[in-house]
Amino acid sequence: MASTASTWRHAIRLALAWPIAWALHAGTATAASEVRQALAQQSCEGLRRAVATDARGDASAPLLLASYRVDTVIEGVAPLPPTLANVAFVYDNALAGIALLACGETASALRIAEAVVLAVERDPHYLDGRVRNAYRAGPLAEARPVLPGYWDAARNQWIADAYQISTATGNVAWAALLLLNLNQQAPAPRYLDATARLLAWIEQRTRATVDPDGYNGGWYGWDDAQSAQTWKSTEHHIDIAMAAAWAARASAQPEQMRQARTALAFVARMWSPQQQRFFIGTLADGSTVSTTGSGLDAQLWPLLAAPPGHCRWRSGLAWVERNHRYGDGYGFSQQPDGIWTEGSAQAAATLAAVTGAVPEALWKLLAAQRADNGLYYATPSPRISTGLAIGPDSAGADFFYYHWPHLGATAWIALAATGWNPFTGSPTATGETPCSS
Repeated sequence: MASTASTWRHAIRLALAWPIAWALHAGTATAASEVRQALAQQSCEGLRRAVATDARGDASAPLLLASYRVDTVIEGVAPLPPTLANVAFVYDNALAGIALLACGETASALRIAEAVVLAVERDPHYLDGRVRNAYRAGPLAEARPVLPGYWDAARNQWIADAYQISTATGNVAWAALLLLNLNQQAPAPRYLDATARLLAWIEQRTRATVDPDGYNGGWYGWDDAQSAQTWKSTEHHIDIAMAAAWAARASAQPEQMRQARTALAFVARMWSPQQQRFFIGTLADGSTVSTTGSGLDAQLWPLLAAPPGHCRWRSGLAWVERNHRYGDGYGFSQQPDGIWTEGSAQAAATLAAVTGAVPEALWKLLAAQRADNGLYYATPSPRISTGLAIGPDSAGADFFYYHWPHLGATAWIALAATGWNPFTGSPTATGETPCSS
């Protein structure tokens, strides 16, 4: 595996040498490939710029990157609210760390991984192996993560966001996936130790055996007053399944393999043979399957991750085309109201894995989302909806994506364009091998 990964990274570095202008205007049969190569170069450069900006002159300290960055007043782009300024979401940083590996920037990826390990080890309140959904961006002063928030002088009080300081199960699994990707390239016992703690937290704090057996959404609220999120998510379970199976292969811990089997069994239960798609999970009772609505990531990630038994799910791409397609890209929700850049990059990665072909128009759509600061806009629309609520105290479906340069979107574009699979730490399959399992 290490030899294959090294060869692939060498090929990526050679591909990044192609001139961008040539790739964007080529009219040959290899135009899609050339646009992809150019996109790999630009998205990797965007991630490098994000590291340089948020490092603030510190070239070595553990580092977390801001998820959204609006550096100057941009026409047509709303300013960031104070609650999102200088906030580093763990999911975005896990993706960015893995993408930096794919870009050949191992040193920067290690800095993010080190910050995640410290978040596991030195939480300001909990010492049970969790990570929060977000932290303050930048170098970790005194090797300790800082929870996000800001001082409101007009109100004379500290303002924090309940979701950001909470813990979603999927984010814990993505933190583990980051450490597993890093451990494969730069083995370190503390990466496996932190991964074990993250997976143990999921098992001990979110396991809900009410049928269908699985893991709930996490814990939400202020410290010492958090409540369990008792719904279960298909997307979370594919994250857990892949992280736990990988960790079990690396450490030979049987409890992690059992956890992987539990999570994967839940994913399989969410597959609808009648509709040829995945249900998004359960309702708040943790038992009743939510059969309405659809989430793009829940449809795509099981195909990209390709765990045992995945072949029967490949027909789900037809559901994605019918229900999530929006122009040349894809939206988050069923019958979407706009393009979700991150999800469109996930679709590109999945199409490459399942079919071996990605339309040139999709690569060009992704390339067109690049902002002046090197990151890519979360959506070309002013705002798109997801149909989801941020937390239990939301009045309704208040989770939106906005036309802001976004670290997560940039990372998924880099992963898709460089051909790196974050669930396996290896090159994305090309779709050339027949699926027979």
